[in-house]
Amino acid sequence: MTRMLPLWRAGMLALGVSALAVGAACAKELTIGMTSDASVVDPQAGEELNSTILFYHIYDPLVRRTADLKFVPGLAESWEIVDPTTWRFKLRPGVKFHNGEDFKASDVVFTFNRLKDTNMAELGANVASVMAVDDHTVEIKTPSPFATLPNKLAEILILSEKNAGAGPDAETASPLGTGPYKLEDWAKEDHITLEAFPEYWGGKPKIDTVTLRPITNPATRTAALLTGELDLVIDLPVRDVDRVKGENGFSVVEVPSLNNMVLALDFRDKSPTIPLETNPLKDQRVRAAMAQAIDIETIRKVIMNGFSTPSDQFVPEGSVGYLPDADFHKMYPYDPEKAKALLAEAGVGDGFEITLDATNNRYVNDAQIAQAMASMLGKVGIKVNLNLMPKSNFWGYIRNPSEKSSFIMSGWNVPSADAGAMYQTLYYSRDNDKGYGQVNRGSYSNPELDKLVDAANATADVAERDRILKDATALLLKDIPMIPLHYEQDIYGVRDGVTFEPRRDKYVWAFEMDVAE
Repeated sequence: MTRMLPLWRAGMLALGVSALAVGAACAKELTIGMTSDASVVDPQAGEELNSTILFYHIYDPLVRRTADLKFVPGLAESWEIVDPTTWRFKLRPGVKFHNGEDFKASDVVFTFNRLKDTNMAELGANVASVMAVDDHTVEIKTPSPFATLPNKLAEILILSEKNAGAGPDAETASPLGTGPYKLEDWAKEDHITLEAFPEYWGGKPKIDTVTLRPITNPATRTAALLTGELDLVIDLPVRDVDRVKGENGFSVVEVPSLNNMVLALDFRDKSPTIPLETNPLKDQRVRAAMAQAIDIETIRKVIMNGFSTPSDQFVPEGSVGYLPDADFHKMYPYDPEKAKALLAEAGVGDGFEITLDATNNRYVNDAQIAQAMASMLGKVGIKVNLNLMPKSNFWGYIRNPSEKSSFIMSGWNVPSADAGAMYQTLYYSRDNDKGYGQVNRGSYSNPELDKLVDAANATADVAERDRILKDATALLLKDIPMIPLHYEQDIYGVRDGVTFEPRRDKYVWAFEMDVAE
């Protein structure tokens, strides 16, 4: 939609009296309904979808990921491999931060050095050092040949050394990037306002003002779209899809999600919520029994209204390391009687008790899925106590190393299209020196898996990396460190007049959108 700029702002833009003579200009604005508020604005302070959507409006990476997951120049306009462990990136000239200062190689060096001591340190685990060759050239060294470095760099957003380096909370107090939008206002749990950055190196954004509105209640979110308060809704509730399709002036846009819902299982000798001396989840037969007790097809039909796809592996088809013809749910099909038999073989035929930690406002119908699984597992003798909580509490509750959790439901997204990125973060034995295993919430450890990840990270040949990671995938499907459930279907409600193509990574980005005059 368009709006009239307030006279004071129009006057500022046109330097006073002349603007008043022309009259107020029309400006385009867009209001997006999100499932919850962003958690942080500093891109090195945390990561979850709504925060990430905010990050990519304000900041840029060296390498950009397109809507269909291709990797193209971002702040780096080109790159070359100097030797097997050295990459040279030429930076885009003329790029400005939002305060008008020049973007330089020293900002890249600062960003990577700062990253090492933050919650997001695993993003830089494959980077040994970064050096400024001159103001527009950086060299990145990797600990070993790393074939998919550019893919990984798409997740690291560049900060201003002068701004973020002013103090530990400086970036949160005054976020400053080179991205297409500047943060204008953030009223917690109400709205975030972003204003177009006219000097953006990619060209001035078509939409002048973007408002992100957190609306946690799904029905309220749909109503806000239909009454015109919102132009676009992220995660349109599945029960409202037909209703929105039937309304004039609105449409529903769907795309298969990359978000894989998974169940993390505890591998420690003693698990905090299982009242047994020995943790039964250490036995692969118990993990297989839990997988075979869950009816993923009923969850798809009854709870997700058909808007989900059972996940065959840990990463989607097309990723480096995806194993053709392997399907977790065919390896461990729904079979309650088989599940009971496996539990008996493992010595826990009388079942056991465990607590499932899950969100109730982060993923599509997450609370209902957790409740359904508790019922299904109960039928084979596993009593599941539910510990449901809003996402604002969840991430801190399950953060590694967790002394509270045995069984966690969450989602994992691999936008780099590379299984190695997931495996080294979630399944590698926790290794602080390498920065691997930082999200290994179940303390899974298999030396063979670690060797495969190391081997994959030691080759600059993508085909060789793919071959090695396929072996890792086969091992993980057998070991079951996690139970993959399903991929969500990303569903958006859109008002007519809004130009919107969904991204595979779900990072709604207003720079790629437009609204009719």
